[in-house]
Amino acid sequence: QAAADPMSSSDAPEDGPKETSSVSQNISDADAFKILLEMKMKKRQKEPALPSTVTELSTEDGSKVYVVGTAHFSDSSKKDVVKTIQEVQPDVVVVELCQYRVSMLKMDEKTLLKEAKEINLEKLQQAIKQNGVMSGLMQMLLLKVSAHITEQLGMAPGGEFREAFKEASKVPFCKFHLGDRPIPVTFKRAIAALSFWQKVKLAWGLCFLSDPISKDDVEKCKQKDLLEQMMAEMIGEFPDLHRTIVSERDIYLTYMLKQAAKQIELPRASENEPRKYIPAVVVGVVGMGHVPGIEKNWNSDLNIQEIMSVPPPSASSKIFKFVIKATVFGLMGYGCYRIGQRTVQFILSMPAAQSYLQKLTEIRSQ
Repeated sequence: QAAADPMSSSDAPEDGPKETSSVSQNISDADAFKILLEMKMKKRQKEPALPSTVTELSTEDGSKVYVVGTAHFSDSSKKDVVKTIQEVQPDVVVVELCQYRVSMLKMDEKTLLKEAKEINLEKLQQAIKQNGVMSGLMQMLLLKVSAHITEQLGMAPGGEFREAFKEASKVPFCKFHLGDRPIPVTFKRAIAALSFWQKVKLAWGLCFLSDPISKDDVEKCKQKDLLEQMMAEMIGEFPDLHRTIVSERDIYLTYMLKQAAKQIELPRASENEPRKYIPAVVVGVVGMGHVPGIEKNWNSDLNIQEIMSVPPPSASSKIFKFVIKATVFGLMGYGCYRIGQRTVQFILSMPAAQSYLQKLTEIRSQ
């Protein structure tokens, strides 16, 4: 309406509002798109004041990608995400989530806190059904770690992704993309990469994790130097796990960010009008641990087919799976045996049963 009638309200004639309303009703979709796009461009800062956690990357066609490195349990990371989206008014927001974890975007903090703390048999069965025995058990152990952090901090994970989702909805023509590799693929590849003893060692460490965690510890994870040092320690112990959970996902996230950064086609008034493209502006919201890998892979030709394949289970995985099944069925069989034994003893101890048995004995002796 402002574009259709630039006159101020004090200078407008009496029938001005009616004319403006008439013009706005007859405006074409292409013109409306252009008006909103112009408003968005005016709001977009040419030299945005960005937080120190943001890394700026560019494509060959001039598109800009602003990668916000976050700590997943950090209030300040939420503020960094909000500020970045408001400053750059992006065309696409990409977050480190896949379709299997997208539900956390719509849940409120209270529900998420409850969900994160509750690890029950139903969740275990669902994880095993979705990812297989080994991957499902590992997922539950990692959920236990997440629940431990949640309990320590009183804060549900993924707050920065929910803030990104809210802010993206406020920006005209802003798309929201899920940029992470599907979690079943990641877990299956991670389990396949570990030896039997590495699996046992990792599971043992996750089961008995009880160190206290403070908000200061979480904020330290946003410091690149300290985080790289922590990563180096983990690489020394589980190099194959780091490759599948971090390095491969760095490649996947980089690929998705580059896909999101393709030029945007402007609307055309007619089919005869030539196509026009402008560079895109993208905001990526990822864990700080992925930022160095994204920078490293940015100018490389990426192929994600290899890291999307799930290798067949190893011999150790098959043995472990057989042992678990044998243990479960053995315990069930022993339980049934003990219950049956006690039931028989109880029935035989009843007077009626003893009288019946005595009669049978007499008949047999006769």
